[in-house]
Amino acid sequence: MGTIGRTSNNNIARTTTTTGTTGAAPAAKPATAATAKPANTVKDGFDAKATNSAVRTAAPAAVFTAPAGAKDKAYDGKIMGKGGQAFDASTPLSQIPAYEPKGGVKQPGTIIYVNGMMTDKAGQETTMQAIADKTGQKTIGIHNSTEGFFKDLGQCVTDKMDKGKNPAVDTLADSLYTELKAGRDVHLMAHSQGGLITSRALNDVAKRLRIEDGLSPAQVQEKLGKVSVETFGAAAATYPDGPKYVHYVNDKDPVPGLFGLGTSGKGPLDLLKHAGKDAKIRYFSEKSIFSGAHNINDTYLNQRVPFDQARAG
Repeated sequence: MGTIGRTSNNNIARTTTTTGTTGAAPAAKPATAATAKPANTVKDGFDAKATNSAVRTAAPAAVFTAPAGAKDKAYDGKIMGKGGQAFDASTPLSQIPAYEPKGGVKQPGTIIYVNGMMTDKAGQETTMQAIADKTGQKTIGIHNSTEGFFKDLGQCVTDKMDKGKNPAVDTLADSLYTELKAGRDVHLMAHSQGGLITSRALNDVAKRLRIEDGLSPAQVQEKLGKVSVETFGAAAATYPDGPKYVHYVNDKDPVPGLFGLGTSGKGPLDLLKHAGKDAKIRYFSEKSIFSGAHNINDTYLNQRVPFDQARAG
């Protein structure tokens, strides 16, 4: 007669008894618990290739807190995370808590957004959430602080000339160099003066790769090929070769028309402009300077299409 007994750990063992012979069959192997397949989650691009678990799980450095009554200048060049948290420029990007789409993360990677002139910290926060919602990607920022129209305009002029110190340029250049040295892809978005900052930072990284790393011009371009750049109404007229570019230009927006890559019409100054090798420029015509032609949230982001689609078009 066969009997079935359960051990205390719920593993099942079978014992068989026959007349004149007593023997116990060897215990069956413990049942293996079914392992649920991991959810289809999107991995953050900054730590996708990290091998050091301590680096991947380390808590971010202390949140930067400006002195009471400090103006927006206090956040110049800081890395901006979810909820308006600001972090020192040396903080690893993988440790920055990102803005996430309200409907959940749909696309891999994390976008770094650089704002334009006359945009304070709160304004950049609004745009970072708008970018996350539009793209389905996590989004962080590098803050380009505002000190008012005339000081901001003066800084645009020095950025054009690649002169003077701009903390946002320094932070972006250092972050790009670190990510590229680690072999990771980087996705940038920039609006208005943010395009100048991006162009200047990319040129700084290219020089650093040549001088410090001893790379040839062809190797520098190959390394920069891991950078994807989207600009919106940018004030920069030239960009280094290597990155993959998509530039959005509103023909009704005087900023790119006068200071950036120009409008869809041809002109003699086109010879002085360079959108980057194999760049795609997507022109459109909407509103006026008085009704939001230069606005990124309500105008430019409405024209934005997925990056690969824009590059293929």
